[in-house]
Amino acid sequence: MNSSRRSFLQKGAIALGAAAFTSSTWEALANAKAKKIVGVQLYSIREDMKADPMGTLTKLAEMGYKYVEHANYVNRKFYGWSAQEFRKRLDGLGMKMPSGHTVMGKQHWDESKKEFTDLWKYTVEDAAVCGQEIVISPSLDKSIRTSSSLFKTYMDVFNKSGELCQKSGMRFGYHNHDFEFSEKLDGVTLFDLIMENTDSKLVAQQLDIGNMINGGGVPADILKKYPGRFVSMHVKDEIAAAPGHGEKYESTILGTGIISVLDMVKLGEKKGGTKHFIIEQESYQGKKPIDCVKEDLEIMKKWGYVS
Repeated sequence: MNSSRRSFLQKGAIALGAAAFTSSTWEALANAKAKKIVGVQLYSIREDMKADPMGTLTKLAEMGYKYVEHANYVNRKFYGWSAQEFRKRLDGLGMKMPSGHTVMGKQHWDESKKEFTDLWKYTVEDAAVCGQEIVISPSLDKSIRTSSSLFKTYMDVFNKSGELCQKSGMRFGYHNHDFEFSEKLDGVTLFDLIMENTDSKLVAQQLDIGNMINGGGVPADILKKYPGRFVSMHVKDEIAAAPGHGEKYESTILGTGIISVLDMVKLGEKKGGTKHFIIEQESYQGKKPIDCVKEDLEIMKKWGYVS
């Protein structure tokens, strides 16, 4: 994932509380048969959402999308709307938002008090208002990735965020880029450190099968290595990047690139415990982004995965 994506998400990192969930309650729910969700990450059509969010959401609904994942939460607003307003608009279109991306950064944790700041508490509250099941942080600040001890300490903050989210009937989650597979601390990849130091009952994983290959990650290997840990997947395909892209690979229409996407989706279902399949495409090879996500959904439907 490129630096503009990370920058975009970090800018967005800045009530409807359900009864507190115990770990045993969540485990019982997680083990219950859950409905498969096929949705779209709205970053795929970021410029359309910026220019005309309501019109763009309407187009997605007309295509057949019933689920969306946000990537824009700024000053307690989603795409310019309060949590209540955004949910009202989604409800009116027959859509739901089971997950969303908001970076949990250093400004969200008060180390001196050992508790979350109001910024993160509001983030969790607003996610609950929107009906989210998972509050996903899609990045890790580079300053946290400098030592193994510091990294593990921050993984404890991940677990604490999971406890906070549980109080509103949700779960905390993490979404990978590429660096988790290329960077190591004391000889261990950051991704392995995340998996080894987070409680699976508190911290869900959203595996981006496209991002990871730029860091040398192999989707099938990771799904097999950590069975049952990936409640959510970013369904993405990749091709060799155009000159100037900044990374070796860029995303493309599903089924046209180098990733065996359908095999990974099936493996996620069989081994990964995946229930949320979120389409994301960030590069378009000259096509309109809105046309790409329509084509991606049609391909998922042909594969037997319906929104």
